[in-house]
Amino acid sequence: MNRTPFRTAGLRLARVVALATGAMLLLPAIVHAQGDVKIRDLTSPEGALPIRLVGYGLVIGLDGTGDRAIGGQSAGQTVQSVVNVLRRFNVEVPADLLRMRNVAAVLVTAEVSPYLRSSGRFEVHVSSMGDARSLKGGVLYMTPLVADPNGPPLATAQGSLLTSEGGSTTRYATTIETSARIPTGGLLEADLPRPVIASTSRLLLREPDLGTASRIATAINAAMGDKTASVEDEGSVQVTLADSVVKATAYTKIRELSIRPEHAPRLVIDGKDGTVVAGGDVMVGVATVSHGAITLVLGADVASDTSAIPGSVRLPANISVQRVAAALHAVKTPPSEIAAIFASLREVGALTAEVIVR
Repeated sequence: MNRTPFRTAGLRLARVVALATGAMLLLPAIVHAQGDVKIRDLTSPEGALPIRLVGYGLVIGLDGTGDRAIGGQSAGQTVQSVVNVLRRFNVEVPADLLRMRNVAAVLVTAEVSPYLRSSGRFEVHVSSMGDARSLKGGVLYMTPLVADPNGPPLATAQGSLLTSEGGSTTRYATTIETSARIPTGGLLEADLPRPVIASTSRLLLREPDLGTASRIATAINAAMGDKTASVEDEGSVQVTLADSVVKATAYTKIRELSIRPEHAPRLVIDGKDGTVVAGGDVMVGVATVSHGAITLVLGADVASDTSAIPGSVRLPANISVQRVAAALHAVKTPPSEIAAIFASLREVGALTAEVIVR
C-alpha cells in the first residue's frame, strides 16, 4: 500500500496549522501596534503655540451667487474692494457701473505652526462676510494674511475653494455653503519666531488626561533614564534633560516614542450636512426623543421600522450610533435635527459618548 499521498497530506496539514498558530501569536502584537500613538501626535512643546493669521479678501468666479451689490449699494465693501484691485492694474471703472453677483467679500483665517519656515504651505479657511448665497466653485484672489491687524503681512492665500458636497439639500431647505477651505492655499512668506529649547521644558497634552500623561512619563523614563519626566497635572509632563545631552536630538527621540493613550468615546456631528462620525463600539440605549417632525423610539421590544408612521423612527435598544444615524438619514432628517437628537440622547443617559457638533 502506497502511503506517500497520506504523508504529503499530513505534511501540508502540519504546515497550515503552524502558519495559523504563528498568525495567532502575532495578532496581539499587531493589534497592540495599531493602538499605539506617537508622543508627537499627543503633545505640543511648551511655548510652541500655533500662530493665528487672518486676512480680508475676495472670492471670484461664482455663478451668480456672490454678494448682491449693484452700483455701490448693499455690499459696498465688495464693490470698493474690486475697484481697488482694478486700480492696481491701471483699470478705472466707476463704482456705480459694477455688478458683483460673481464676487464675494470673505474673511480668511488660518493656524500656522511656529516651526513652519518661509515657503511652507498650510490650510486656510474662508467665510463669507456679505450676503453671498454660496461660495461653491469660487476662487480666492491673492489675500495677505497678518497676525496683528496693524502688523506686516506674514503670508498670502489663494486658490480654488473646497466646499462640502454631502447633504447639500434636505426635505425642508437647501444648505447654503458660505464657508469653505483651501487645503494648501496658504503660503508663508516670512520666518516666524520659534520657541527656544531649554534643558527643562514641558510637553503639553492636546487633550488633557491623567492616564495618558502617566504613560508618556513612563515611556520617556524608560527610554531616557529615570527621573527624566514627571507628571505635573493632567495636561503637562515636565521633561528635564542633562546638560551634556543634545536637546534637539533628545526631544526628537522623545517625540518618536509610542504609547497607548486613553481614548474617551466621542461622537462628532457636522451641523451643516449631517455627517456623523463615531467609533464602532459607541452604542445607544433605551430612549424616546421627539424633536420637530421626527420621533425616535429606542426600546428592547421594538422592531426596526421607519415607514409605519411618517417621521417616526423605531429601533431596538443597544445598537450602534451608525445604525441610528442611517435610520435618521433614511427619513431625510435635517442636519440640525440630527445634532439635536444625539445631544438629547446624551443628556438622558442613553448615549455615553461626548457629542461634538461642528
